[in-house]
Amino acid sequence: MMNLRLKLFTAFITLIIIPLVLVGVITYFVTFDLIEKKYSQQAEFSLKAISQNIQFVFSEMDKVTENGIAGNVVQTAIGAVNSRELDLSDAKQLKLNENQRNFRVNLFSHPTISFAFAYNLKDATIASIFTKENFTALPFARFKREPLYQEVVELNGAPKWVGPYEYKEITGTDPVFTQIRMVKELTTMNNIGVLITQIKNWEIERIFNDFRYSKNLEDTRFFLVNEDGLILYDTQEQYNGQNINPFLGKPMNFNSSYQSYRDDFNHHESVVSVNKLKDKQWYLVSTTSWNSLSQDMGIFLKWVVGILFISLLAAFLFFWLFMNRITKSIIRIVRFMRRVENGDLSARVDEEGNDELFLLSKGFNSLISQVNNLLEEVKTEQKHKAQAELRVLQAQIKPHFLFNTLESINVLAIQNEGRKVSQMVYRLGNILRISIQDKEEIMISQEIEHLRSYLEIQKFRFDELFNFDIQMPNEVLNSMILKLTLQPLVENSIQHGFEGITHQGFLQVTGYVEGDDIVITIQDNGIGISNRQLRKFQYMKNDDTLTPEGQDIVMNERRGLGLRSVADRIRIQYGYRYGVYICSEKNQGTTIQVRIPKYGPGEVYEAKSDAR
Repeated sequence: MMNLRLKLFTAFITLIIIPLVLVGVITYFVTFDLIEKKYSQQAEFSLKAISQNIQFVFSEMDKVTENGIAGNVVQTAIGAVNSRELDLSDAKQLKLNENQRNFRVNLFSHPTISFAFAYNLKDATIASIFTKENFTALPFARFKREPLYQEVVELNGAPKWVGPYEYKEITGTDPVFTQIRMVKELTTMNNIGVLITQIKNWEIERIFNDFRYSKNLEDTRFFLVNEDGLILYDTQEQYNGQNINPFLGKPMNFNSSYQSYRDDFNHHESVVSVNKLKDKQWYLVSTTSWNSLSQDMGIFLKWVVGILFISLLAAFLFFWLFMNRITKSIIRIVRFMRRVENGDLSARVDEEGNDELFLLSKGFNSLISQVNNLLEEVKTEQKHKAQAELRVLQAQIKPHFLFNTLESINVLAIQNEGRKVSQMVYRLGNILRISIQDKEEIMISQEIEHLRSYLEIQKFRFDELFNFDIQMPNEVLNSMILKLTLQPLVENSIQHGFEGITHQGFLQVTGYVEGDDIVITIQDNGIGISNRQLRKFQYMKNDDTLTPEGQDIVMNERRGLGLRSVADRIRIQYGYRYGVYICSEKNQGTTIQVRIPKYGPGEVYEAKSDAR
């Protein structure tokens, strides 16, 4: 069974410490989950906004090339007799028509255009529209063998955008985006050529920079990748032309929906967000260091952890200083209660402090004092009762027993039995000398002498009725006993046990030492006691709890001061460990056992069970 301190400590851990720790842990996970969700929402908005701006750049370039095709400028360059000699980039402004001039102005005025040329499908020649140094266009025969060419044909005039590093043979190694589209003859709508236009990534770079520095995304890194994971654009220009998957903890799953999740990027925990560009197989990817996102919240959590730690420390100090004091006081009171339970009514708790514990200690001491006083009063009353019963016993012996004995002596005198008369007078003198002593306790040797004198006198009176034997060792004879303890028990055996027997009765009195106790046994071979009568022999029981038949038995016993009186006297004097114990069966005799403490002359025995 757990003691009070362990129970309180268990309750303290269960109801205070564990909830505080759970609050801290839940706060930690909820906070960082909230950070991730909030950032995911912000990243989604940013990536979609960047996607729209990038899409606008490509749409503007689509319009420029569409104007050139619709203005018959590109068709003129492709359909020239000698397209190698026709170079719109070198044509004089005055020789161009209005549409041609507008197209040329758009080409030169557009800041992002890097290069433009066209393939003639008829003679496989190349018409230069916008020159670029250190770049040689791929021959049409080789271009036609590329899978990209078939895609352009299937688009039937719609633009096809190629990112940097996707087709280096066609676009070169510069970080440029290339538009490839089929050119049709305006009247017949037949394919007559392929227009290839390259734009620089300036506009793309400006868009990313605007978002990085104006949307609180300074620590965010953006990538533009294709569906194979090839990095077309890196805002830090570190991984251009490489695959993004080796830098991630797990391969990226490209799909049409927005996604954001925690993953490692370049061995650093990051939040990775992915959004697909509309009408293109390109994806915008952003990576943000988790440390940078959680830095401010980390400071907040440090404060939370610090406050929780201080709270836990304060709780432990409270438990150690206050609860420990309470438990110590209660345990001390319980320890004194156990001492009282064991019979030590002198136990008193130290009255300390000025709180409820002080009142509890004071109330406990007051209660024990009152109980002690009450027990002393009860003990005194019982002692007076026992003395009164002893005086009654002595008074009964004098007129009744004395009369019968004197009558027997008179008979013996008439019969001239002088020696027997002398013995009877001697035994009677011993009885009177011991019975009239003003002492409650005498030595067992004196009690045995008194008992032997009584039995000798009864033997003279009832010579053929019974015989007796007394065997008592010296270690028993030297101890003390209440006066007139054994004589009533022997008298009960003679008067009731031998009543109506057809054989000679035999009475044996023996004694021995058992530990710190003395056991005296009185055994007879009389008629015995029935179980029904034995059940009515109860110590210290009020008369009003017995049946009328039991009332008669008890009253008869008390008039003769028999078994019950002796048992009550012993228990009152020595405590509940001691008393009279009866073992009997109908027609099988009776054994009465008297158990008393062993102590010698001059010693005072205090009952150890007065508190019961």
